Amino acid sequence: MLAMLKRNFFIITIFIVTLSLAFITFLTFIGKSFIELNDNNLQNLLIFNFVLLIFFFILIFIDIRNSIKNNINVRGSVANRKYIISFALFTLIPSLLIAIFSLFIFSFALEKYFDQKITMAVNNSYEIAKNYLDEKRNKIESEIILIAFDLNKYSRLMNSNPKKFQSILNTQRVIRDIDQLHLIDGKGNLIQSASNSFYKRIEDRAIKMVLNDERPLKIINTFENKSAAVIKLTNYENIYLYVVKFIDKNISQYLIKSEEAVNFYYTVENQGLGIRISFVLIYISLVTLLLFLSITIAIRFSSRFFISINNLITASVSIGKGNLDTKVPEVKADKEMELLNKNFNLMIDKLKNQQKKLLTSERHEAWENVARKLAHEIKNPLTPIQLTIDNLKSKYLENIDESKKNKYQENLKTIQKQIKQIENLVNEFSDFARMPKPLIKKNNLYEVISGNINLLNKIDPNIKIKLINHLSKNSYVNFDYEQFNRLFFNLIKNSIESIHEKSQKGYKIDKNIDIEIRGRRDYIIINLLDSGIGFKNKKTKDLIKPYFTTKEKGTGLGLSIVDKIISDHNGSINFINQKNGAKIQIIIPNK
Repeated sequence: MLAMLKRNFFIITIFIVTLSLAFITFLTFIGKSFIELNDNNLQNLLIFNFVLLIFFFILIFIDIRNSIKNNINVRGSVANRKYIISFALFTLIPSLLIAIFSLFIFSFALEKYFDQKITMAVNNSYEIAKNYLDEKRNKIESEIILIAFDLNKYSRLMNSNPKKFQSILNTQRVIRDIDQLHLIDGKGNLIQSASNSFYKRIEDRAIKMVLNDERPLKIINTFENKSAAVIKLTNYENIYLYVVKFIDKNISQYLIKSEEAVNFYYTVENQGLGIRISFVLIYISLVTLLLFLSITIAIRFSSRFFISINNLITASVSIGKGNLDTKVPEVKADKEMELLNKNFNLMIDKLKNQQKKLLTSERHEAWENVARKLAHEIKNPLTPIQLTIDNLKSKYLENIDESKKNKYQENLKTIQKQIKQIENLVNEFSDFARMPKPLIKKNNLYEVISGNINLLNKIDPNIKIKLINHLSKNSYVNFDYEQFNRLFFNLIKNSIESIHEKSQKGYKIDKNIDIEIRGRRDYIIINLLDSGIGFKNKKTKDLIKPYFTTKEKGTGLGLSIVDKIISDHNGSINFINQKNGAKIQIIIPNK
């Protein structure tokens, strides 16, 4: 998640800036922003919006140009461009249709919003609330006149019967629905009260204003939501009546909200054109932002998608030309594409292995035909030659002088020796040509290898042949017993001859041959390591070619036979040159 945010930090920043600027523009038009609505600020906001729109179009142009430039000569680029264009059109066309419809609805709604009936209803609601509050405030003026009239009638009771006078004050407060009723002197000091609430001292200037006036003075305090009035009592000496009526806070709040609503209503009405322009700019900005985001996302998504497609196309063309060493690069993409690339590479590997097996099979078949023909052509004259030598030996040996008899016998022995070598070569040819298809069944691999070790140990007891078996001695593997017996005989015998060759060249070495058997889930690995002369300056591919040999008396068929046996068992063999010898690794299926 964090990596995605870092990659798309620029896009996210542009998105936030655009939304913020559009929102501020709208709030400014309706007078709710921290920016004052005037011609200068309005002009600056419009300029910012247009600059942002131009900036978006530049970004879109750059993204499209870079995409086309990078993919102009790439396979799949046409489909890539079509994908991007389709993605952009699917975003732009619905947005334009919605924009036209929204502008129509918005204009219609504004016209209905400023209908004459609605304007009259807004004004009337405010006037009703205002008149109601004024009535509440003005009522105290009439109430204080009535209270003063009644108190003037009972002025004598104030001193003669204070309790009754207090009762009259309390009755007047309840009847007139007054919250506070106080009698004060000319300096504002409290004389008597019919209220349990706290008396807040009246201002001196209020008393002075009613000193020589029989009319009451109305005092309105909107902050404390109260209306008060003061009047001079004519039948009392230097005594004033001061009453207080608290207004319900909810009524005041309702009036304030009504006033704000009316002001907002007329502000919107006066800025109707500006609001429409603001709405158009905001919508264009958002549509352009969405278009930019959609094209950017389409370019990035299609680039990831079509890079994989292009790699597959390139690999397919290369395979079509016969190059099976091609690999599809493993790039980060969707899981499905990664799986497709992986399976495609596995398919190439299988094709390569099948081709290798086919070529090997064809090569073996060709050499089998050659070996069969050579064996036939060479073997035919060997018998007459051998018979002729026997006749020469029995018929002419007695007639030769003693001085020449030894020389004569040596020549005959040399001929017989060469015939024997030719016979061995013919037998090798025949064996190679007549090699049957493997009869694969369950056999004990350990038994086959250990049997050959015991047999070949007698050639040179000084060579230590060690078998390291990581499988059970009773483990059975599918292979042809006779062919594997021949295979390990050839390999161990070659290792012994390689150690002898190295020793004859004067190297002091530890004469060791290590054979290791390891089991895996689906295959068996057999490693043969020797301290012989190794494969230096020899290509491993040449080692398995028929008739290729580096030995004086070698036929060049031993490793070819080994390779054919392994190939017939769907396995593989690798010849690895090491610092102090050679390593042969055989891998066969374990099924």
